[in-house]
Amino acid sequence: MVSWLFWSKRSDSSGSTSPKTPASTPKMSQPSNRPTLTPQFCFNETALRDFLRLSRVAIDDSIIQNLNALITPSRAGFDPSSTAERQTQTPRRRSIDTESCQAFKNNVLFQSWQTRSDVLSYCAGVAVDPEDPDLIAREAESAKDRERVVDERLDPYSGRFFPREARTESLANLIRNERGVEGIIRARTWGLVAERCGDNGVGWEEALDRWRAAQERDQALKQP
Repeated sequence: MVSWLFWSKRSDSSGSTSPKTPASTPKMSQPSNRPTLTPQFCFNETALRDFLRLSRVAIDDSIIQNLNALITPSRAGFDPSSTAERQTQTPRRRSIDTESCQAFKNNVLFQSWQTRSDVLSYCAGVAVDPEDPDLIAREAESAKDRERVVDERLDPYSGRFFPREARTESLANLIRNERGVEGIIRARTWGLVAERCGDNGVGWEEALDRWRAAQERDQALKQP
């Protein structure tokens, strides 16, 4: 009798069905916010590295999750016939519609990349002249030209890099290293974006430059 009651309770507990919480839809990351730029921020190399790391984690290291968040959930439901035959090929990742991809690139990806570029360019100016960190910004109006000027001013073999003190030389080395890391990370991220959004044969540098040019045109139109 006791065993029957025990079996009955086990059957009831195992057979009961509780409402399942629906799987949450992946959320897309927001673009990186630019920190307040001061020479003190740049010379605090821990703070500078932390900003770059957190931005890369949220945008680039999580690029697959960010792209998955752009996919509209299927309304067709599960097809039982899909398991009737053994699948010998790895299923391809679902592509994303062009409009969603472009919105993500314009509003999140490129914006975050540019924010990091702005921070590195400013801190490069601090490394060149802590008393005049906006020097590089004045030498080059466009974001693309600033990248070139940064490379020239931080290149120890260019004849234009004159570290004034140990901390500026240390900062310059950090900026050079982080710019190299940026190139590697962006190339990897862009490869995944091209895979899911469609590869139009444009590299990440050209795509970012096109976005920058569009942003500069928009800003020019807004000026009185």
